[in-house]
Amino acid sequence: MRMKSLMSSIVALAMLIGLCLPAQAADPVKLRTAWMDEHETFLIWYAHEKGWDKAEGLDLELLYFDSGMAQLNALPAGEWVLCGTGAVPGMMGALRHDTYVIAIGNDESFTNAVMVRPDSPIMKTKGWNKDFPEVYGDPKDVKGKTFLCTTVSSAHFALSHWLNVLGLKDSDVVIKNMDQSQALDAFSSGIGDGVSLWAPHMFSGEEKGWKVAGTPNACKQGLPIVLIADKTFADKNPELVAKFLRVYLRSVEMLKNEPVKSLVPEYRRFFLEWAGKEYSEALAIKDLETHPVFTLQEQLALFDTSKGPSKAQQWQSEIATFFAGAGRITQEDLKKVGNASYVTDKFLKMVQTPIPSYK
Repeated sequence: MRMKSLMSSIVALAMLIGLCLPAQAADPVKLRTAWMDEHETFLIWYAHEKGWDKAEGLDLELLYFDSGMAQLNALPAGEWVLCGTGAVPGMMGALRHDTYVIAIGNDESFTNAVMVRPDSPIMKTKGWNKDFPEVYGDPKDVKGKTFLCTTVSSAHFALSHWLNVLGLKDSDVVIKNMDQSQALDAFSSGIGDGVSLWAPHMFSGEEKGWKVAGTPNACKQGLPIVLIADKTFADKNPELVAKFLRVYLRSVEMLKNEPVKSLVPEYRRFFLEWAGKEYSEALAIKDLETHPVFTLQEQLALFDTSKGPSKAQQWQSEIATFFAGAGRITQEDLKKVGNASYVTDKFLKMVQTPIPSYK
């Protein structure tokens, strides 16, 4: 009897201890995400380094891709479910792979540029089109020239709009498709008459003395980086998508409030460790200063459809219309994505507030 009583006491004590101990947290949900060596990736990399994804019950894997189209090509195989990419592949993802645009990563209308060498005749003329006084070039100096560009990308959008301002089309020049690093190296080696680059590659071009002939901003075009999601995954797991956005927006708060110079060491470490590239302090500062980012409230305003298509939808719609006009997508394609209904605020509206402090 004494043995039974002792055993009963031990069991009761073990149960009491178990009740007093805190419940063990569930393992974080692993999510594969797709990124490029660009400004927007720093935000999610920094958040991952700080463990902010773990704080939301997520474990984000950051996969490297050299272009938006490379990201999209990996989607059918299930390589990722969430992605930071350009507005052009954001549109193509909706068209080809049924993706959502769920938020704006940053504004890159200032940081995609058609660049030429300083002695290029293209730089002789500024404001040929009086409606675009900051755009360089004259049709007679541009027609027939060779441009290096990552096709169906934000850099392509920048190049095509610059040509359009000059009364030209893609077919009026020779476009050689290269990824950004290849284009930078090839133009450095004397290949081509011009190159279309996004940051930070365009800043590397500026350090080499190349001149900016035009940007989407100079051509009066919006060009965001977008965060996109695989529709099937997002519809099944909306709460995980909202948590992912909360992680990203925590870094937005950090960028909005911290002095740029204080972020330079981590920014340079990000490029070196994640992308394998070494950037100068000056380049890091310029990249940080020229990419506006948006808080949750600013995002919700950009996605607001209460008075018609949202600003975010307008940006995506303009891209689809432009590429249809350039013959890069068909009119049938345009019917599918022209209204940009794939741009949705439903996940932003699920983000739990307040956003945790970054400090």
